[in-house]
Amino acid sequence: MTEATALGASGGARHGGPAAEVDVQAEGARIAAAMGTVVVGKPDVVRLALVVLLAEGHLLIEDVPGVGKTTLAKAMAKSIDSEVRRIQFTPDLLPSDITGVAVFDQESRTFEFRPGAVFANLVVADEINRASPKTQSALLECMEERQVTVDGVTYELARPFMVLATQNPLEMEGTYPLPEAQRDRFTARVSMGYPDREAELAMLDDRGTVDPLTRLEPVADAAGVRAMVDAVTRVHVAESLRRYVVSLVEASRRSPDLRLGASPRAGLQLLRSARAAAALAGRDHVLPDDVQEMASPVLAHRLLLTPDASLARRTPERVVGDLLAAVPVPRRR
Repeated sequence: MTEATALGASGGARHGGPAAEVDVQAEGARIAAAMGTVVVGKPDVVRLALVVLLAEGHLLIEDVPGVGKTTLAKAMAKSIDSEVRRIQFTPDLLPSDITGVAVFDQESRTFEFRPGAVFANLVVADEINRASPKTQSALLECMEERQVTVDGVTYELARPFMVLATQNPLEMEGTYPLPEAQRDRFTARVSMGYPDREAELAMLDDRGTVDPLTRLEPVADAAGVRAMVDAVTRVHVAESLRRYVVSLVEASRRSPDLRLGASPRAGLQLLRSARAAAALAGRDHVLPDDVQEMASPVLAHRLLLTPDASLARRTPERVVGDLLAAVPVPRRR
């Protein structure tokens, strides 16, 4: 067994072999309920995080400080009994701190690879836009190809592998904008938003003495999540729905409000997310509603508005809504 294979072995077989039957809806509900004890009053946000996990994607959590971005990431990490690493992104963070480094061993006279923080099932990248662009780019290969290359040697990452990154809005001081190539690697973006009045009152009562994260017990493990992911890949997608996804992506490239539309990767991740949403709803097939539900979280953060659209106070989310209204929805025959 090579060193690269050994490091990735903890992720289990990637594909192939009979997969055990798993009730994605029931298992997903258990994880969501566990996360809901910590992330109060945000069931839609919790569900989106689960969809991204089962779509084998990565989640960008963007909002102002103090609304629970890191709490959401930690709650998901603790709900799943798997290897979790947290990286606090700062301006002095180095790429080798993330991916790992080859260190020369004086005794053996050889270089020994020491894995970085990215070698885990769930990686919480806290305040990712506070690190320099050079450090941010260290995640590009990890997120897309689920592997790390150091000194010409490739090391596979475990499966499941998910990056949950938090970031503050760009108008905050001391932040670096994420490049388009990295934003495109995030399957979806979610904004936490402020809790409603009742949820905020409950938070004041419950968290006055004890942090609910300390009481959160795992309700799933890495093997169970792998089984759920495999089940999601078997969800049926009709040909008409595939064409619908492609039509939405193509329409974004022709939109007069956009100077950068959705990439082919965006269409692929939209379809994967729709599959995961269908599985969590207890269905073995995708509906147009699944695609429409996931369109804004998956597409909006990848789109770049034209200067005129920005001056007109258009938003990427509104443009996605216009695309959904313009592209014909496939009908059952």
